[in-house]
Amino acid sequence: MWTYEKKLQYPIKIKNANPRLAKAIITQYGGPDGELGASLRYLSQRYTMPNDTARAALNDIGTEELGHLEMVGTIVHQLTRNLTMPEIKKFGFDDYYADHRVGVYTMGAGGAAFDANAFAVKGDPIADLHENLAAEQKARSTYENLIRIADDPDVIEPLKVLRAREIVHFQRFGEVLRGILDDIDRHKVFAVKK
Repeated sequence: MWTYEKKLQYPIKIKNANPRLAKAIITQYGGPDGELGASLRYLSQRYTMPNDTARAALNDIGTEELGHLEMVGTIVHQLTRNLTMPEIKKFGFDDYYADHRVGVYTMGAGGAAFDANAFAVKGDPIADLHENLAAEQKARSTYENLIRIADDPDVIEPLKVLRAREIVHFQRFGEVLRGILDDIDRHKVFAVKK
């Protein structure tokens, strides 16, 4: 069902440490609009989708989000892997270091740990797909904010790739939603049985 290719979706080769930027980018790892929540949301919602096309789209996008999680984790790791103690203190990374050293932890930029409330599963395909459309726009917006903050092309380029994929996911979810709405109009798929 699932094949893992042991390489990143886009190569990441960051040369310069930047713990301050890492503390911002970590939000796309485990923050409220990050990749962990997205992958769990889509892989959980797929079970109650009404047709194979919708289930396949959520499965595909959910597993791709796991690849994005790996990319974000790699960015954070490469931005922090060779820090010295003076750099950790100088760039305000000491509070993170106290709890996690330079491990990649599921949290938002503000320091809040990942919370399962970050992903929603209603069991209603229309509600879930609208949630997903909004989630992809929030992720796109966060990537745009991170691109504005970043000043290193080695970081900016993979962030641009991740932003572009959020746009594609938004388009795919829109197509899936339109298909389900068409099915409802034609066949009354979700009619409540008495």
